[in-house]
Amino acid sequence: MKLLALLSLLILMLQEARTASLSKEEREGDPYAILHLGDYVLSLDNYDEVIDPSNYDELTDYGDQLPQVKGTSLASLTRTRFTQSTEAARTLPSNPTTARPPALGLLAAPANHGLPTCLICVCLGSSVYCDDADLETIPPLPQTTAYLYARFNRISHIQAGDFKGLTKLKRIDLSGNSISSIDDKALRLLPALRDLILPENKLVALPALPTSIEVLDVRMNRLQSSGIQPEAFRALEKLQFLYLADNLLDAIPPSLPLSLRSLHLQNNMIETMQRDAFCDTEEHRHTRRPLEDIRLDGNPINLSLFPSAYFCLPRLPTGRFV
Repeated sequence: MKLLALLSLLILMLQEARTASLSKEEREGDPYAILHLGDYVLSLDNYDEVIDPSNYDELTDYGDQLPQVKGTSLASLTRTRFTQSTEAARTLPSNPTTARPPALGLLAAPANHGLPTCLICVCLGSSVYCDDADLETIPPLPQTTAYLYARFNRISHIQAGDFKGLTKLKRIDLSGNSISSIDDKALRLLPALRDLILPENKLVALPALPTSIEVLDVRMNRLQSSGIQPEAFRALEKLQFLYLADNLLDAIPPSLPLSLRSLHLQNNMIETMQRDAFCDTEEHRHTRRPLEDIRLDGNPINLSLFPSAYFCLPRLPTGRFV
């Protein structure tokens, strides 16, 4: 037993001697080796004697002496990008409304709302739908527009250049606006225009019309006979449907084209008519077979007083005969 104890003591002494003879590099590689911190010799056995964790006042504030970390963490990266974006935002103009946006192309001409027409309206192929869009003027339209629907807005005037260059425009529907005037140059130079739909507006006169027109609907306006030129319809050799009901007309428009099929004049102020309102009095063999639909109901005129005015018609007008 004594021999065994002697051997154990000898082994312990040899281990102490080996630890004392370790080089600096070897001690740094050993996580359990003795650590030298200034005048303190810190080991796992005396840690609580060197630093008392319960006394925070004695802890040293290293401040800027902390080593700089060369690696980039997610938090630091996010902070850096946020700082860069904040600095970039500070360089923006203080008044953003003064900055002009880049051009957006042909369809980007601003409408009443300051937005491109095809954002305010719906553009589908060659059709533009601007119904109930709170428009006050005709918006700039794509050159390929063939059908325009701008109903139930607040448009009050049609300017000379509103349809400039729209050579493919076939139909204009401006029902339910507040249009009181149309410039004579606005429609006259539209070679493909066939349908002009303008009911429920405030027109007192008709503008110059292109010879291509086939359907003219001006119902429920304030149209007066003095607002229709004597030769307004003579050159419209393709006109088939003329709707002038619910206006302030006191006479049947003269020089109606032979192509006319339907003429609606109901609910006006017509009291009389000329003998040649529909027929050529000098050519008794003349007939107007296409004109089968004439409405004069709702007027104060007594149609029975003008029998010679209907001899060329395939059927009598609708209206009061007593």
